[in-house]
Amino acid sequence: NSHRHRHPHTTRANMPTTASPLLAAALLLSAALLCSCCPVPLPEQTADNSPRLQPAYVALQALKRAITDDPKNLTGNWCGPDVCAYYGVFCAPSLDDPCARAVAGVDLNHGDLAGTLPFELGHLTDLAVLHLNSNRFAGGLPDSLPKLSLLHELDVSNNLLSGGFPQHILCLPNVKYVDIRFNNLCGPVPPAIFDKKIDALFINDNHFDFELPENFGNSPASVIVLANLRLRGCIPASVGRMGGTLNELLMINSGIRSCIPQEIGWLRELTVLDVSFNQLQGTLPESMAGMHALEQLDVAHNELTGHIPEGICALPRLANFTYSYNYFCGEPERCTALRRNDDRQNCIAGRPDQRPADQCLAFLHRPPVHCDGHGCLAQH
Repeated sequence: NSHRHRHPHTTRANMPTTASPLLAAALLLSAALLCSCCPVPLPEQTADNSPRLQPAYVALQALKRAITDDPKNLTGNWCGPDVCAYYGVFCAPSLDDPCARAVAGVDLNHGDLAGTLPFELGHLTDLAVLHLNSNRFAGGLPDSLPKLSLLHELDVSNNLLSGGFPQHILCLPNVKYVDIRFNNLCGPVPPAIFDKKIDALFINDNHFDFELPENFGNSPASVIVLANLRLRGCIPASVGRMGGTLNELLMINSGIRSCIPQEIGWLRELTVLDVSFNQLQGTLPESMAGMHALEQLDVAHNELTGHIPEGICALPRLANFTYSYNYFCGEPERCTALRRNDDRQNCIAGRPDQRPADQCLAFLHRPPVHCDGHGCLAQH
């Protein structure tokens, strides 16, 4: 399964530190239990006596049949009508009828299951959480996915899914957490994904090839990870519109060839910015001195030049600033005093482990880079 770690510098260990989806699932199910109480006690509900659980039984049995290898025997007890007792299946009172139990969550993470995802999954219309990460599911997401109108979290990361971007995600009205990273998905990513009210979007480590659209800045997400893709074009100026919501932005090794727009400095809530291993050119914008929440900044392995703005190294929470393997020619003393900073392989006089002088000279003799008002390289 070499697809799972195609690029050693972006592994799960340095992905964003968001709250565990499992915790979110537990909170969601607890909320359903606390907010819903049936006035009369009911007998135990199963697929035999509950019209709510009967379609769920059909869906789960179809999934079991579609699984071709279950090395941990996770679905070993998926027999009989008591679907709420199945391993990895979580039931809760339904939102529209507190006296009816419904399948609210399915969690088969890290199961190493092989197979496909059947059309019948669409029968799980009460599902709020679907976690299938770290398995070997192949093919695509089923066409019935839009029927999961209550789905809040979708995690199918670290599988063998293929084909284009799962367009059906756009039809999920309540989805807030989308994790499809570490698969074999390819082609363009629809701009409409950045208009959805998603809080966390992980599409990294696929074969997507697209240009960041102008509506990129419409996303209300707190975490966006676009690492190990092929991003053409530039970082749009609209990125600044995410100033009140975006906490972590990772665009590592994504083929971006542009300048860094001034509007990046408007991301006042951003704690992590990693744009390393790209072809970023020009200088670091002075506006980045306004990113007062920033804790980690990594711009290493690009073609940036000029002087590091002192205001960046004066940011109150900045603990880790990596700008190695560029062509910077100057840095304030304040930068070297940071707890963790890496200025290797630049063109900074007097600092150790810098590029050879002839390499720096050759770079400085290149035609100057001109960027337009949107941060894109100006066409000559």
